[in-house]
Amino acid sequence: GKELVARALHYAGRCGRGPLREVNSAGGVPEQLVYSELFGHEKGAFTGADRRRIGKFEEAEGGTLFLDEIGDMPLPLQVKLLRALEERKIRPVGSHENLDVDVRLIAATHRKLEERMAAGEFREDLYYRLNVVKLYIPPLAERREDIPLLANAFLTRLGTRYRRGQLAYSPEAMQLLV
Repeated sequence: GKELVARALHYAGRCGRGPLREVNSAGGVPEQLVYSELFGHEKGAFTGADRRRIGKFEEAEGGTLFLDEIGDMPLPLQVKLLRALEERKIRPVGSHENLDVDVRLIAATHRKLEERMAAGEFREDLYYRLNVVKLYIPPLAERREDIPLLANAFLTRLGTRYRRGQLAYSPEAMQLLV
């Protein structure tokens, strides 16, 4: 659901003609890898960097960058993200120059960021920088009326993909899904 809302916001706004790029900021991924994914890197910046790589910020220039699971982003990376948002500049790994960027940022998380801030796991200044417009999307368990719509959309997509024609759930199957 978060990705669908991000896409809808992207295409409905002024950035809709620009690119939409998505990054999962979830924990468990090495910080340096997420940094390189966001900001890019120069050839030779680290072992295995055999060519220049453009980061998602640069790819999203003039469009939207969707950061999923921002609540899991490591603290040191939060500092760099905050700086990029405030200065509208990024610095790829191994570069000596900043690049100007103009992107709209959409961030999503399943975590309660207020609790993460209280625990010292999320920066308060980044929270207030991101919290311009706050949307709450209830989990599917809280909006069961959407299940038939989603299930039928998926079934139609599969029927088309596998050339099976119009498929339908039995009332019993739909009741089980709901």
